[in-house]
Formats: sequence, structure tokens, C-alpha cells
Amino acid sequence: MSEENLNEELDDLIVLTDENGEDINFEFVDLIEYKGKEYVVLLPELEDDEEDEGEVVILEVQDGDTEDEENYVSVEDEKTLAEVFEIFKEKFKDEFEFED
Repeated sequence: MSEENLNEELDDLIVLTDENGEDINFEFVDLIEYKGKEYVVLLPELEDDEEDEGEVVILEVQDGDTEDEENYVSVEDEKTLAEVFEIFKEKFKDEFEFED
């Protein structure tokens, strides 16, 4: 793998810590602006023995404590979550196969 491809791959990797203190790797897929807020769409990185269920994670982006820091928080409002997912599906309809 070339250094350029490795850097691109690393740029798309986001590591989040769950409530148990465990790090989970995600691939950054998209950033969506909706009603004045930003949402990230992430694809969980699978272990070798896990099956790909094709599920994405959508989190709201909030400012962190410093200028360069961002926090990602769960979207509690189901309607907002569904609407952001619809925007994502429309943008990526040619790249992903979505099931209804």
C-alpha cells in the first residue's frame, strides 16, 4: 500500500470510546448538514470474524472544549435520525445498496 493510500485510509478512520471505555474504530462516510446542525455518518469497522450487517451510525457533531476538538453525540430524536438517514441514502444511492 502506498503512503498516500495509507494516509487517506487513516484520515477516514475515527476512533470513538464507548460507555465501557473500549475504543471502537469507524470509517468516516459523510458529513451532513441538517437544520443548522452537522451529523457524521460512520461505518463500524468489523473484526475478521464479524459479518457485515451494513449498518451505519449517525451522530451529531458538537463543539468540544478546544477549537480543534469535536464531540459526537447520539441523536435522540428518531424523526431527525430518519431524516438525516434519508439524505444520506439519496446522496449515496449509487454507491450503496439500501434495504427498506
